[in-house]
Formats: sequence, C-alpha cells, structure tokens
Amino acid sequence: MVRSDFPRRLAALIAAAFALWAAPAAAELRIDITRGNVEPMPVAVTEFFGKEPQAQAVGRDISRVVSADLERSGLFRPVDPRAFIQTPEALQTQPRFPDWRAIAAQALITGRAEVQPDGRLKIEFRLWDVIAEQQLVGLAYFTVPQNWRRVAHIIADQVYKRITGEDGYFDTRIVYVAEAGPQNRRIKRLAIMDQDGANHRFLTDGSALVLTPRFSPTTQEITYLSYFHGQPRVYIFNIDTGQQEVLGDFPGMTFAPRFSPDGNSVIMSLSTNGNSEVYAMDLRTRLVKRLTNHPAIDTSPSMSPDGRQIVFNSDRGGSQQLYIMDNDGRNVRRISFGKGRYATPVWSPRGDLIAFTKILENTFYIGVMRIDGSGERLLSQSFLDEGPTWAPNGRVLMFFRQTPADASGKGGATRLHSIDLTGYNLREVVTPTDASDPAWSPLIP
Repeated sequence: MVRSDFPRRLAALIAAAFALWAAPAAAELRIDITRGNVEPMPVAVTEFFGKEPQAQAVGRDISRVVSADLERSGLFRPVDPRAFIQTPEALQTQPRFPDWRAIAAQALITGRAEVQPDGRLKIEFRLWDVIAEQQLVGLAYFTVPQNWRRVAHIIADQVYKRITGEDGYFDTRIVYVAEAGPQNRRIKRLAIMDQDGANHRFLTDGSALVLTPRFSPTTQEITYLSYFHGQPRVYIFNIDTGQQEVLGDFPGMTFAPRFSPDGNSVIMSLSTNGNSEVYAMDLRTRLVKRLTNHPAIDTSPSMSPDGRQIVFNSDRGGSQQLYIMDNDGRNVRRISFGKGRYATPVWSPRGDLIAFTKILENTFYIGVMRIDGSGERLLSQSFLDEGPTWAPNGRVLMFFRQTPADASGKGGATRLHSIDLTGYNLREVVTPTDASDPAWSPLIP
C-alpha cells in the first residue's frame, strides 16, 4: 500500500498560522511577470535561526528550499550567503538595512525555527523590503517535524504572491510516466514527486503500460490509462491508500481521460471501428454520455475551469486542429487556423488561455492561444516537445521533450521541462529516469 506524504487538509499540517506585525511599505517592491524577459530580483534568504540542534537543522533546510524555489521561478536571484554581513541571530531583532543594500539585496527573508514542548515545530518568517526598510509579510506556522519541507514551499508561495501579485505554485506535486528500458520493450510506471523533484516515488510496478495520468481537483486521486492483458482500461488511483479502481471497460480504444473541474465526471475519447469521439462519464452514476458525433477523429478533451466548455482536437476540417464546444457537445467551433497541426490542448486554470502542442515541418512546439484562437504564441520548439500541463497559477507550463537518437539508435532521452508564459526560463525538471506525460496538481489543500 502506498501512503501519502501529504495530509488531506492543510489544517492537519498546520495547527495555526497567524500574522506577525507588518507596516505598510513606503513603495511597492514588485515584479511585473506579464512582461517578457524580467531581470531577476536580488533576494537574500537567510538561515532560519534556531537554538536547539534540531531547530538549527530545520532552519537551514527551510531556507535552502525557499531559496531554490524562488530561483527556479526565474524571477528571483538569491544573493550568495557568503556575502551576508548580519547574522541570523542578530536578525531576530531588526535588520540593519544598509548592510543588505551594500550587497545589492532588494528583498530579505528572515526566519526562526523552534521546537515546542509537544514536539511540534514553530516556524516564523518575515519578508522585508530592503529599499523602503519595511516589513511586507510576517507569518508563523505550527507543524509536525516531518512536514518542514511543505512549510518551506508555502513560505515561497507567500513571497511569490506578495512580490508578483500572483498566486505561487511551489506547494504542488507532479505526476508523470517514468520510462525505462529499450524502446521496443519500454517499461512505463506512474511516478509522483513534489514540484521540485523531492519526495519522489513510484505508484505502479511497471507490469502494465500506463499513459496520460491526470490529477483530480482534490489532488488525492489520479485518473490514467493502462493496458490490462493488452486492453486499454481507465483507472482511478487513490494517492492516500494506493488503491486502484477500474473506471470502466470500454469497447475499442480509450484515450486521454481527464477529470472535470468539479471532480464529478471524467471526459475522454473512445474509439470504435476506427472512429474516435469525446465522451463524459458521471462518476456518481457511471453513466456515459457521448458529446461529439462526427466521422472524423475527435480526441484530447479538456474542460474550462468553470466546466461550461470543452476544448479538443479534431481532423474534421481536413487537418488536426483545435475546437471548442459547450459541455453538452453543442456549438462546436474551430479556434486554431495557423499552419501545421495542433494537438493535446489544455485549458489554463485561469480560464484565459489554452496550451497546445503544434507540429509544423517536422518540428514540435509548445504554444498558447486565447480561447477564441487569437494571440497564438509559441514558447518552445525542438525535435519533440509535447504534452503541456499548467501550474495552478496559470503562469508556468511543464511538458516533455525527447531528443533524437543517433545513427546507432542510442540517445533519444525523454525529459520533463518547464517554461514560463512569456517563453523564458526554460528548465529541465530532473527525474531519476526518462519521463513523459506530466500533470501538475492544483495547490495542495
């Protein structure tokens, strides 16, 4: 049985969180993330001060994770701690702001870790505007020691939100398909990890091929496609218990199951006699409803955040393009009109954009467009970029990239990458094996 490292409710993780004193800043310390290539803000992340050895170790670990989260976003440049003049202990009273301006820090993060009599940890942090000499955020959290890493991600989210004005995405997880073995005998397993690659574990044993995992809105369940005795089945996997449930045995082939935003249904495409259509299954009644009815191939459905519309790709116009319809299958209209073919559309959690894979002249791209098809922007390109998934704040995308094999058939590694919405800050997301089909969770409740 697989046990989740994450409690179902935030209340189970953090017994209390309360605001510390914070004065209004004289001037806004702000990063505009809607611009193009943003110059990263210099931020000093100090070790969180602790008196006991356990608290000292936790304080060092938390500051390390917070710094790494902010650096990976591409919006912050952590200052080298060797340049720090003021010590973590001295910072427990008040920062000496000239010391931090002297090393070019614009923002300062300080903190404290304490072990409580009942064994819990108390974690305090403060975010300071070095230029205005004002505290911007001050919070304290109580948690069990094993959840220190999650508190670090929550702190990074708080800093990100205060300086950018947008929700963070660090307290999240990624589920993906871990791949190993030769191309003609590929082993594919479900795997899950924190968004920074920590707490990695495999969810299935590789005895059956798995494809297209997707999170439920509660983050506690995953729907995916698996081949059982050569037949495709749609499963629901409970992360807490490790239990798998067969959603249904469907005639023909099944593709790309995905939860609706309310979690009450799963939309997918089913193929019979070579014709693929979009269907929805009510998880409470197990009733299946056909949404499209066309001799062309209709597949890869994704619902809008409000559940009212569905985007999918279809070749009904002669080539593979993107279409939107109402959630009952009516009012179908095409939205992509550029050169090339379009596939794997995914609606942004903000509701304003649709991400997609584009194939043009043997090159693959990850792009976005508005829901009416306007404003198409291509963010990445390579030999094979495919399968975008959105961070919950709708500002970052993850996808998988395959490199070409050499003449002897070697190479061809498949890895996860992330990129921000402006097309900058492309980064590999490190995994133990080859990786494909990523899905980004909502913020963990």
